[in-house]
Amino acid sequence: MIFQENGRIALFIDGANLYTACRTLGFDVDYKQLLKVFTSAGRLIRAYYYTALIEDLEFSSIRPLIDWLDYNGYTLVTKPAKEFKDDSGRKKIKGNMDIELAVDVLELADHIDHAVIFSGDGDFRYLVDAAQRRGVRVTVVSTLKSQPPMVADELRRQADMFIDLDDLRKEMERPDGSGAGTLNVLANE
Repeated sequence: MIFQENGRIALFIDGANLYTACRTLGFDVDYKQLLKVFTSAGRLIRAYYYTALIEDLEFSSIRPLIDWLDYNGYTLVTKPAKEFKDDSGRKKIKGNMDIELAVDVLELADHIDHAVIFSGDGDFRYLVDAAQRRGVRVTVVSTLKSQPPMVADELRRQADMFIDLDDLRKEMERPDGSGAGTLNVLANE
């Protein structure tokens, strides 16, 4: 990775997007290693992790990950997921964190040199443009190696740099290969 020497870096991780992309590629993230990868690339100012939570559940499968991230250097941004029924009466859950991520990028823009956005969502193209106009270099991390690709072409083209998750796999894959998803994040402690 090419980052400015001693450049101030911030990570903005769309949790649901990263989880889905890594699952599609067949690996689980070691979040401790992910921090090390970017700490070694410059001065890591902040690592945000965004996710919606279902509050009605007594136990949420994502709760161990959220707690681990919170105690290990990540800034958690959460909000309650909303449940609704679609036209056919099926229960659906919605928890979009795009606005929160966008606001945080713009609020931190004066304090960082490089923003790394872990998402392939094309809605972030204009955010990337806005951050660039403020002098921030932007890297997008997602994947082209899935079918279909999980990164919007317009987002990838707007970014200063694109990193395919598959290219980071060796540096941030959980070594146990259990396939148990993010629930075993504590096993690497």
